Amino acid sequence: CFQNVTQTVEEEKPEPPTVQEIKQKIENYNAKVTNCLLMKLNDDGTYTGFIKVHLKLRRPVTVPAGIRPQSIYDALKEVNLADMTDKRTSFYLPLDAIKQLHISSTTTVSEVIQGLLKKFMVVDNPQKFALFKEMRKDGQVLFQKLPLTEYPLYLRLLAGPDTDVLSFVLKENETGEVEWDAFSIPELQNFLMILDKEEKDKIQQVQRKYEKFKQRLQQTLKEARGKPG
Repeated sequence: CFQNVTQTVEEEKPEPPTVQEIKQKIENYNAKVTNCLLMKLNDDGTYTGFIKVHLKLRRPVTVPAGIRPQSIYDALKEVNLADMTDKRTSFYLPLDAIKQLHISSTTTVSEVIQGLLKKFMVVDNPQKFALFKEMRKDGQVLFQKLPLTEYPLYLRLLAGPDTDVLSFVLKENETGEVEWDAFSIPELQNFLMILDKEEKDKIQQVQRKYEKFKQRLQQTLKEARGKPG
């Protein structure tokens, strides 16, 4: 069984590689790629590639109310649909949601978080979220929070394309207690509405469970009365 362990100690960074070393690493990386998601080295020494980010958010996010999803034309024109309305609503993103991003070697963790929020039209403060790298070692699943200045594509390059070795996860930026002051009044009101609905649903589930149990008991007693002895 895998166990989840969150590491808080930051690793020491080695010396930055030379352009020739980067070129060799990219060639080795692309040789292991089984799809078309290759890395490309630019003339200036930077490189581009793809990363996949798993969204594992346990709390609802805030999005504009009544706004359609962003189209490719909006993205090309850099249209921010969230600015088109002041109305807000909250909902839960699917826990199994995965977003693929095409980024550069100069793209930081902070920019990845902001890009993900923009793609899902999430208007919450980016500081409420954190990017983690997920690794598997000795039967454990290890999560390590990445600094905002880290470069995810370089980590992908070092680990190779196998997501079982390394994957990226977007989670809440846990700092112990929830900092409720960071949420706006509409967000807090939406949280209360969601919690109230979940409470009512849970009560109904318990009531249905014991109602069925009561019916089975009554049926068993009725059948037992009709039997001799």
